[in-house]
Amino acid sequence: MLVTFFRTLILYIVIVFGVRLMGKRQLGELQPSELVVTILISNIATLPIEEIETPLFSGLLPILSLVTFEVIISAINLHSRRMRRLFSGSPVVVIKNGEIDQQKLRELRFSVDDLMAQLRQDQIFALDEVDFAVVETTGKLSVYQKYGARTLTPKTLELPDQPAQNAPPLVVVSDGYVYSDYLALCGRDMEWLEGIAASRRTTIRDIFVMTLDQAGNYHLVEREVKG
Repeated sequence: MLVTFFRTLILYIVIVFGVRLMGKRQLGELQPSELVVTILISNIATLPIEEIETPLFSGLLPILSLVTFEVIISAINLHSRRMRRLFSGSPVVVIKNGEIDQQKLRELRFSVDDLMAQLRQDQIFALDEVDFAVVETTGKLSVYQKYGARTLTPKTLELPDQPAQNAPPLVVVSDGYVYSDYLALCGRDMEWLEGIAASRRTTIRDIFVMTLDQAGNYHLVEREVKG
């Protein structure tokens, strides 16, 4: 039992390291080669865990090899457009000037239901609102709406720019831990933070979460007292 635990732990650490090495992507954004590697690694990793007689190195070697291949291929793709197209394909325009390219949809085996489902994910429920739509190499649909259907922006409404309001609030304290880099980005220091905590009759250690923006607006939530 203990042997199985340690073998699983070692494989877990190696796979996490390998995935980090391959780069950060969400599952729905994986390129074809990355998806293949992910599936193969998940299958290979189960063998040394389930079969104690199998040498651990026999499981680690193919996993490390796959990760190495993927890193090498990614590096080649980065510098070669032809190889990038070979391994990842190319984006395909399926709606152009408001017209659906039915031939392209058939080539991609992309049904009308698939098209509508992805449009709804972008909060678009009417086809006549779409000007251009592109199926990316990850399978995700990128949509450019017609002028009359686009979301209003401050520029459209000719509102004055307010640079201090553009930056989003940052988490400067999380469960008593201070993110000093984020605090500095907001133009504040520890002395200011301690003053805010004192004004709320609490301490930094007792702050559950605190967000702050560059204008100095903050939101503070104190840690709940355990009953």
